[in-house]
Amino acid sequence: LRSQLRFTEVQLGLTGSIFTWVYSVSMPLAGRLADLLPRRRMVLASLVLWSLATIGTGSSSSAEVLLLWRAAMGVTEALYFPAAVGLIAAVHGASTRSKALALHATAQLAGIALGGWFGGWSAETIGWRNGFFVLGGVGLAYAVVLAGTLPGAAGGQTESPKVPAAATDIFRSRCYLMLACVFFAFCAELWMLYAWLPDFIHGKFGLSLAQSGFTATFYLQGGSAIGALAGGALADAAAKRFRAGRFHTAGAGVLLSAPLAYATFASESLAMMKLAALGFGAAAGLMIANVFAAAYDVIAERNYGFGAGVLNFVGGLSGGASIFLTGLLKERFGVETLMAWVAAAAAAFAASMLAATSVWFEKDRQRLADRQLGGGSAMPT
Repeated sequence: LRSQLRFTEVQLGLTGSIFTWVYSVSMPLAGRLADLLPRRRMVLASLVLWSLATIGTGSSSSAEVLLLWRAAMGVTEALYFPAAVGLIAAVHGASTRSKALALHATAQLAGIALGGWFGGWSAETIGWRNGFFVLGGVGLAYAVVLAGTLPGAAGGQTESPKVPAAATDIFRSRCYLMLACVFFAFCAELWMLYAWLPDFIHGKFGLSLAQSGFTATFYLQGGSAIGALAGGALADAAAKRFRAGRFHTAGAGVLLSAPLAYATFASESLAMMKLAALGFGAAAGLMIANVFAAAYDVIAERNYGFGAGVLNFVGGLSGGASIFLTGLLKERFGVETLMAWVAAAAAAFAASMLAATSVWFEKDRQRLADRQLGGGSAMPT
């Protein structure tokens, strides 16, 4: 992008930030639609439209056009997530919900890891444009397959509720609001690593573009996959013993991940960097597996889509800002110092949530039960 479209460092940062910001701003509306429209159809529509936007990205003739397509990718991708996690959560009760959402999260992590390698490989071999064309073509082909295999409304369970609860109900839960604050800080450190670690490795350790992309994503996403699967099982077991178990598992993950995020950028050897990235991923996986499952413990099922959309909105704004500000400030302060600030904030928010949950969780559950009994709807299981 630097050589062919004359991207500046700030514009390179914007390729991540614009996508993340547009994706995030679209999330509350996409979440609300997931509570009003058939979730299966929204998943399919998102895949088709995202694939077309991906092909458009590969055809970009200038930095401005590419950034416009990145924004389109943000809108089309936003349609997917609230519908998908709402569909999954609606058919899984308390005993399996975290594990089911964790398994879904590992598929995303595997895609990010593969994409990190594929991006560098395509830039050096088939060209970055063809890389986007291949991805878009695969997406369109898979949409045909998915249309014939994705379950429909089996007993109404995989579709959105016909009468969603008031959207503002989610903001009555203080535990949900605390979770959103933690997710804001967590996504800042997460996306700083996702966006800038490949460039950091390439510059500090002299690896090729393909090797840098693979190294940055393999250890982060491999660790996250392990942590997410373990965190899903751990949280489901914890929730059987005390109902705030998912909040505690997610908060502990953020606390553990903070020093490892800093260590990833501060490491003086490639081996130590890999170890820190792997450890960060494993700890972060506890949060990744449980952030939405925890939210669903304190909001009504009929608001699952909107609840997920708002959380992704908060996390996406944070992630986009961290990517952009890192590109803007890393020459002045250094990426290690910037990460130290962000990691400290994430740890502080996580500690606050753990303390607050012990006071507010049961009160939030009772408030939700009282409101839903009055409105004739069931408690989330």
